[in-house]
Amino acid sequence: MNKFIQDISIGENLLRLRKAYGLSQADLVSELQLRGSTMSRNTYSKIENGVRNIKISDLILLKVIYDVDFSELFDGLIPSDIPKLGQL
Repeated sequence: MNKFIQDISIGENLLRLRKAYGLSQADLVSELQLRGSTMSRNTYSKIENGVRNIKISDLILLKVIYDVDFSELFDGLIPSDIPKLGQL
């Protein structure tokens, strides 16, 4: 079981997308489960709050459900300790 280790939380992006699609956490988790995920609503809540890692397979399912590029899931997430181009 492969998981992304979150050193930067994608929870805010997941919350933004879920709300944009008008889904409750329970609705989204039901959709994930229909597509083969075993995630519970409690687990999803922890992922949105940045206290739990997400399985790569679940991240792929979220991309499919929302019909977005992966970049949308990672929008605005830049580690604060990485120098920008030209600062190297």
